Amino acid sequence: MDLKMKGRTAIVTGAGSPTGFGHQICLTLAGEGCNIVASDINLDWVKQTAAEVTAAGQTSIAVKADVTQITQMKDLAKAALDKFGRIDIMVNNAGMMTPMKPFVQSTEAEWDKMYEVDVKGVLNGSMVVIDSMVKQKYGKIVNIGSIAGKYGPPNAAVYGTVKAGVINFTRALALELIRFGINVNCICPGAVLTTKLYGDVSQEEQNKIAVTIPRGVQGRPEDIANMVAYLASDVAIHIVGQAIAVDGGKTMI
Repeated sequence: MDLKMKGRTAIVTGAGSPTGFGHQICLTLAGEGCNIVASDINLDWVKQTAAEVTAAGQTSIAVKADVTQITQMKDLAKAALDKFGRIDIMVNNAGMMTPMKPFVQSTEAEWDKMYEVDVKGVLNGSMVVIDSMVKQKYGKIVNIGSIAGKYGPPNAAVYGTVKAGVINFTRALALELIRFGINVNCICPGAVLTTKLYGDVSQEEQNKIAVTIPRGVQGRPEDIANMVAYLASDVAIHIVGQAIAVDGGKTMI
């Protein structure tokens, strides 16, 4: 299927980690012909992502930005506009979670940090691109949530709460912006093999996770990136305000 995305400009936050969602999202969107603005708080990592996109034949720039800081996010949007003249796609991918544990063992500092990155980061990323998308009467905002936001897993109460906030924000913003030709949707990954999430988890523990998934295996960053590309394309023009689980069937049981 031709997603017809050649020449579109996409910003991807949290694009630095070489085994993370953002890195693969950049490469997948570049493979569909998009120009890429790769952003992360780790400039060295995000420069590597941009270099890989450039090596694959697409134009890319690397921008250091902290999603929790609205001024830095405004600078990110400006960098995209200065380089490419427009912003067609915003992927609010940057996120974090603390180790899973009972709620009573969590700390206020952990609550605040997860809110700042996982919720405020999505608000900031959306806020800084809306004006330009409204002016051009076109845009795609794709937020990365989690299946934790759909069912509230034990030992991840705060993470599930903030991701539920991302899902509800997606729905509300989608209804506000669709009249301007802007689609807003959310992807809810299940267990996905990344170094950030499973780097310290033994193979035995990974196998225990896999057997809880109807498909029998954990996901890959490519699975998330492919759904981002679909939602960011006009093939998905009639999909509005949805929170789509990419989880191998986990939320079906």
